[in-house]
Amino acid sequence: MTLKVKHWLYAIFCLLVVGTVLTHRVHTLRAQKARIARQAKIKRSRHQAAKRRAVVAQRNANMRTPINWRKSSETIPYPDLKQAKNLWVKVCLKKNRTYVYDGKHIIYTMYCTGGIYQRDDKTGKMKSLTPTGTYHIQNERGDHFYNAQLNEGANYYVSWLDHGKYLFHSVPTVGNGKYNKTEAAKLGKTQGSHGCVRLSVPDARWFFRNVPVGTKIVVTN
Repeated sequence: MTLKVKHWLYAIFCLLVVGTVLTHRVHTLRAQKARIARQAKIKRSRHQAAKRRAVVAQRNANMRTPINWRKSSETIPYPDLKQAKNLWVKVCLKKNRTYVYDGKHIIYTMYCTGGIYQRDDKTGKMKSLTPTGTYHIQNERGDHFYNAQLNEGANYYVSWLDHGKYLFHSVPTVGNGKYNKTEAAKLGKTQGSHGCVRLSVPDARWFFRNVPVGTKIVVTN
């Protein structure tokens, strides 16, 4: 083997060694970069989770306890809904809560009472008398209504389905216009209506005066 050939072989060997080292270095840097990215993602997720927990804790701290159907659900002032860019309302039947949203953010929480649960003849499952789904606030609203057949009425009603059949309204009243204290005591604790969503008296009045026609309503179990 000539000296020239040896030099070429040595040069090729050096290139292979350098290439291997560089390849290993590139893989190492990529692995480090991926690890740093994962750690940053985990850190962001933990930070966001902590922030959400803090928001929930603050929101829970604002809730009035014990529940009082004569007072607002939260101890802070009602939000100015005219400032909301994407106003919508979510009713959670089993939680007995109604949430007012601006986009993804809850801006007010109200104790509520939805429809009682009965066994569905077709499915055999328990189903609320309050229909679930997505609806919108309708034109019908008023200070008071009374259903003589049920001997039950309410104040500050707002329709969200079937034009006056399914409503947001105050805790129920009886024939003489006085509040039914037995039914009012269910607010925020259990279901009890024939399908409407009951709110505390101040919450119902605020809702009646401020939530505009067309506002999206999402009712969930």
